Amino acid sequence: MDRIRGLIARARRFIDEAWSELKKVSWPTIPQTRNLTVLVFTVSFVVMLFIAFWDTIFLKAVAVLSGNG
Repeated sequence: MDRIRGLIARARRFIDEAWSELKKVSWPTIPQTRNLTVLVFTVSFVVMLFIAFWDTIFLKAVAVLSGNG
């Protein structure tokens, strides 16, 4: 029983400390969140295009070198 009480006390202390730290966070505004989300999607899309481009180039090169192209 003491073990369960100890676990509950530790969990409670953890939640209290986490809540205290969350109060200190400087949360972004809605426009900042929107702008950063758009930035992440844009950069992800550009990286996807870059990888797809080079993947296609290497795929064609391997096909030519292996005699299948």
